[in-house]
Amino acid sequence: MKKLITAVATALALTISLPAQAESIKRKVCVFDIVGNVGPVMSAMKDWQAAALAWDLEVELIPHTNEAIAAEDLKAGVCDAALITGIRGRNFNKYAGTIDSIGAIPSMEHMNVVLKVLAHPQTADKLSQGSYQIMGVAPAGAAYVFVNDREINSLAKAAGKRVAVLEYDETQAILVSQVGATPVGSDVTNFSTKFNNGVVDVIAAPLVAYDALELYKGLSPDGGIIDYPLAQLTIQLVAKKDRFPADMAQKSREYFYNNLNRITEQLDKEAEKVDPRWWVQIPDADKNEYEVMMQEARNQLRDQGYYDQDMLGLLRKVRCKMDPTRAECT
Repeated sequence: MKKLITAVATALALTISLPAQAESIKRKVCVFDIVGNVGPVMSAMKDWQAAALAWDLEVELIPHTNEAIAAEDLKAGVCDAALITGIRGRNFNKYAGTIDSIGAIPSMEHMNVVLKVLAHPQTADKLSQGSYQIMGVAPAGAAYVFVNDREINSLAKAAGKRVAVLEYDETQAILVSQVGATPVGSDVTNFSTKFNNGVVDVIAAPLVAYDALELYKGLSPDGGIIDYPLAQLTIQLVAKKDRFPADMAQKSREYFYNNLNRITEQLDKEAEKVDPRWWVQIPDADKNEYEVMMQEARNQLRDQGYYDQDMLGLLRKVRCKMDPTRAECT
C-alpha cells in the first residue's frame, strides 16, 4: 500500500511539473482580394494562416472582393482582423497609413528598410492606435499614372481631365483639384471599369492591376503609363487589439517582413506582364519638379491632419540614408 501511495504521489508530482500546453485561440480574419478565394492575396494569407498555428492561433480566413465591406466587418466585430489597403487602413492607424503617402518612398529598396523598422519590437507602440493594432504590412507595388492619351504626360496637360480618386481618401481629391483636374469618386472595385470604359481619363494604379483588371483596354489605342511612381502602396493586417495578444501580433509582423521576398517576387512577375510599348518617359527636369511638389503636398496633408508627422520623419530619414545628396537632406 505504501508503495502504491508513493507511486501515485510521484505520478501526480510529475503531472504537476509538466509545462501546461498553451491553448489555441480561434479568430476570424477578413481578407480583401479583388479576385476572391483563389486570388494571390488569399493564397499568401493561407501561408500566414499555416504559420500562425505555431503561435497557437487558429484562423478562419473570410475572402472579400469588396474592401469596404471587409473594413466594416472589422468594425462590426464580424471579423477580428482584416487585410486591407494601407490607404483605407489610415482610418485605423495613421502612422502605418502614412506609408502610402505621395512620393514618400521612391523605390522598393526604400520600402524594404521601412518595413524592417516596422517589424522591430520597438515600433510596436506606434502600430497601436485606439482599439486597433497593425499585425503586418506588405508591399502592393508602386502606383503609376495610367492615361488614355499619352499626350497627357505632364501636370499641366492633366488640367481639365477626369481623374479617378478613391472616395474614402480625401487627400486624392485635394491633390487632383490642385492641378486643375476633375476628381471622379471611385473605389477599388470600379475605378478600372471607369478607365476602361472612358468615364475617366486618368487613374493611378499598381502594375499588378494591369493584367488582373485588364487596364490595357483603357490604354488602347493611344494611352500610356507614366514611368514615374507616385507612391509605394501597401496592404495591412488591421486587428482588434483585445482579440490578439501583443506577442502574437509581434510574431505576425515579423512573419510579414521575413516573407517580404516572396511578395516582391510575385509583384515583379505581375509587372513583367505590362507591354513595354505603354511606358511614357518624362524628362528628368519634370521628375525633379514633381518631387518638390510632392514634398509640398505631404507637408500640406500633414498640416491638415491626414498624414502622421512621425512616419513622414521616418520616411525622410530613409530617403536621406539611401541618397544623402537629396536637396532635403542638406
